[in-house]
Amino acid sequence: MLRTHNEAREEVGTPPLELDDELTAQALEYAQELASTGQFQHSPPSDRQGQGENLWAGTPSAFSFEEMSGAWIDEKRFYQHARFPFVSTTGQWQDVGHYTQIIWRDTTRLGCGLATGSGRDYLVCRYAPPGNVSGEFPY
Repeated sequence: MLRTHNEAREEVGTPPLELDDELTAQALEYAQELASTGQFQHSPPSDRQGQGENLWAGTPSAFSFEEMSGAWIDEKRFYQHARFPFVSTTGQWQDVGHYTQIIWRDTTRLGCGLATGSGRDYLVCRYAPPGNVSGEFPY
């Protein structure tokens, strides 16, 4: 996860992320919650103050870490360099929001957790400081 994130960041010239044990523990805890409930939704912002979050779900054991993060990084095909939220050629920032969180220049730390349950793998990555800030350029 860290390698693929940092490769995407290197492409646009943003500094590499560092793994953060606290973010990792929180991401794993939320991934386990998703796996146990079968829900697929972002955690409440009040539960992750000062953090961004990317989610992924798929068939258990069918995808590599590169494929999981690659789904987010592939959103760059719709990315246009502008102030957030005007960052997508589709007109919908959500079409690139995972990617922009990964490359966000002010984000410095990453933690990810993976859990299996309810017939799926659930990946949660947390980012600090969070990206996707209105009025700012991603990098």
